[in-house]
Amino acid sequence: MAEVIKGVTRSLNFPFIFKASYDKANRTSIRSFRGPGLAEGLRILKKVKDEVHVPILTDVHEKEDVAKVAEVADVIQIPAFLCRQTDLVVAAAMTDRVINIKKGQFVSPWDMKHVVEKCRAAGNEKVFVTERGASFGYNNLVVDMRSLAIMRKFVPVVFDATHSVQLPSAGAEGEHAVSGGQPEFIPVLARAAVAAGVDGVFMEVHDNPKEAKSDGANALESTKLRGLLKELQAVHAATDNAHRTP
Repeated sequence: MAEVIKGVTRSLNFPFIFKASYDKANRTSIRSFRGPGLAEGLRILKKVKDEVHVPILTDVHEKEDVAKVAEVADVIQIPAFLCRQTDLVVAAAMTDRVINIKKGQFVSPWDMKHVVEKCRAAGNEKVFVTERGASFGYNNLVVDMRSLAIMRKFVPVVFDATHSVQLPSAGAEGEHAVSGGQPEFIPVLARAAVAAGVDGVFMEVHDNPKEAKSDGANALESTKLRGLLKELQAVHAATDNAHRTP
């Protein structure tokens, strides 16, 4: 997938950072696939980095993993559920890698300023925040587009167009409980976020989402990537002047 996505993004002059997880530590079910683990996962990510020549982003769940992850990752991601874990955020920030903090589904946009300040207090100004929706009752997320403008006042903001259409744990009663999703809304929310002035877009992309071991229900099919990126380019071109500082 890294080679496929790189080919599409390069042809359209999009900067591209490849993201994958070595451990999906917050899966719905104990039976859910978690990944290859730290050692094997980092080996694979390093191979992608060296052979495909793309920067790597991966998420870290344990403070003890941070140093090893920093040896491979160009960007260290703090998962949404862990965004308020001070020790984890500070440990990641102290690596001097770029830090991406996923905004918790339970956190207001203005409260993310405190999370960002934890990074900056550790001496790392290379931080951005990713919006991925807010909890809306049970098993549902909504995106408040105001949050993008609010957070951009104090930090660069990326929009996660695929996890934002997730239906968290919506299939939790099944034997193999997984979260659901509404991928038909990925283009809608992505276009709206770009029009709102985000600094980047995050998307889970898969060549066969139905066979994906995680996040398949809210992933973008790879054949649709080029068309969507062209749409986002057009939206950005039409609205760019509105977001420039006078």
